[in-house]
Amino acid sequence: MHTFDNLTYLVNGLYIIAFGMFIYGLMGLTGPKTAVRGNLIAAVGMVIAVVATLISVRHTSNWILIIAGLVVGIALGVPPAKFTKMTAMPQLVAAFNGVGGGTVALIAWSEFINSQGFSHFDEEPTVHIVVGSLFAAIIGSVSFWGSLIAFGKLQEILPGRPIGLGKLQQPLNLLLLVGAIAAAVVIGVGATNDGVSQLWMIAVLVLAGVLGLAVVLPIGGADMPVVISLLNALTGLSAAAAGLALNNTAMIVAGMIVGASGTILTNLMAKAMNRSIPAIVAGGFGGGGTAPGAGGDGEAKQAKATSAADAAIQMAYANQVIVVPGYGMAVAQAQHAVKEMAALLEAKGVEVKYAIHPVAGRMPGHMNVLLAEAEVSYDALKEMDDINGEFGRTDVALVIGANDVTNPAAREDKSSPIYGMPVLNVDQAKSVIVLKRSMNSGFAGIDNPLFYADHTSMLFGDAKKSVGAVTEELKAL
Repeated sequence: MHTFDNLTYLVNGLYIIAFGMFIYGLMGLTGPKTAVRGNLIAAVGMVIAVVATLISVRHTSNWILIIAGLVVGIALGVPPAKFTKMTAMPQLVAAFNGVGGGTVALIAWSEFINSQGFSHFDEEPTVHIVVGSLFAAIIGSVSFWGSLIAFGKLQEILPGRPIGLGKLQQPLNLLLLVGAIAAAVVIGVGATNDGVSQLWMIAVLVLAGVLGLAVVLPIGGADMPVVISLLNALTGLSAAAAGLALNNTAMIVAGMIVGASGTILTNLMAKAMNRSIPAIVAGGFGGGGTAPGAGGDGEAKQAKATSAADAAIQMAYANQVIVVPGYGMAVAQAQHAVKEMAALLEAKGVEVKYAIHPVAGRMPGHMNVLLAEAEVSYDALKEMDDINGEFGRTDVALVIGANDVTNPAAREDKSSPIYGMPVLNVDQAKSVIVLKRSMNSGFAGIDNPLFYADHTSMLFGDAKKSVGAVTEELKAL
C-alpha cells in the first residue's frame, strides 16, 4: 500500500508538471519569436503526461496493445507533421482535430462496453460519470465527422460551396441534436436492459455523427477556418468530459485548455469577419458569388493587365510599398521571393511594410508563419488595425493572392455577403498591383471590384514566378 501511495503521488506530480508546461507553452504561442519554443515545451509536457499515464496503468496486462498503439500513433503522426507544406497546414489541423474527437468518442463507447452499460458498475455510477461519458460521445462524434468535412473542403475533395437542404437544414440539425440527446437520456436513466442499451449507445454515436456532417456541409469555404477552430474547441470540451468520467486529471486539464483557447480563437476570428458564431454555424455563406467583372449597374468591367517591368518601375520610384499577402502567396511558396524583392526595394530607399489580415490564408497566423520562415522582420508585419490608416499615403500596394480580405464591397456594398467584414483598405493606395493566376474569385466565391478599379493593374501568373520576374527587373534598374 505504501508503494502504491508513493507512485500515486509521483503520477500526480508528473501531471502537475505537464499541466504547467502546457500552459507555459501556450503562452509562448502568442508571439512569433517564442512560438517554436512554446511548441517544444508543450510537446515535452505531453511526453511527461504520457509517461505518467503509463505509470498509472502499470498493472495492466495489455502492454503489447499499448506499445503497438504508441508505435502506430508515432508512425501516423510524425510524417504528416514533418512533410506537410504550409499551404496544407489547415487541412492537417482539421485532420488531427478530427482524430482527437473520434478518439474521445471511441473511449466513451469502449468504457460503456467494458462496464456492460452504466447499470453494471461495481458501484452505482455517479452523475458526472454518466453525463461526462455521454457528453463526450456526442461532442466527440460531432467533432470527428465535422472535421472530416472541413478537411475535405479545404483539400478541395469536396466543393467549397455550401451543400445543404436550404430551409430544411436547420430543422434537420435540430432533430438530429434532439435525437442524440434523447438517446443519451434513455441510457442515463437506465430505462433499458443491457442488450438494448448498447443499441441506444450506437444510436447516440450515429445521430451525433450525422449531425456533424449536417452542420459542416452547408458552411461555405470562406468560413471553414472558423469552423476548424470551433470544432477544435468542441474536441477539447469532449476530452475534458471524458476525463471527468474516467477520473483522469490529465484529460480534464488538457481538454479544458484546448476548449478555452479554441473558444477564444473562434470568437476572435468571427469578430475579424464581422460574423456571429451562430450565423457561421447556420451556414450558407461562401459559395454564391457574383459574375466576374459585374459592376453595380450590371455592365461588365475589364481588368487591366500589367508586366513585371511596369510593376518594378512603379515600386522602385515609390516612397512606400505595402505588401498584402494572401493564400496565393502560400500556394506558390513565394515568401522567400517576396523577401528578396523587398530587400532590393529597401536598398533603393523604398519603405516596405506587410499588411496582415487576421483571417488571410486558411488559418490564423498563416501569413505570419510564412513570412517569418523567410526571415522577414517582425517589425515589418503590421496588423490590420495598425496598417489601414497608411494605405491613403502609400504609393503602391502589392496584393499577392489575397481576395476577400481586400474586397472594398465589405465597406461599400450592403448587398454583399461580406458587408461589414473588416478588410484591408488596399483600394485607398495610389496604385494597386494584384498578383493572381486568373480572375477567379476567392475562397468566399465573391467577386472583388478592386480588381477592376482604374488605379489597379493585374500581373497574371504564378506568384513566385511573377515576384521573381519583378525582382530581375528591379536589379536592372
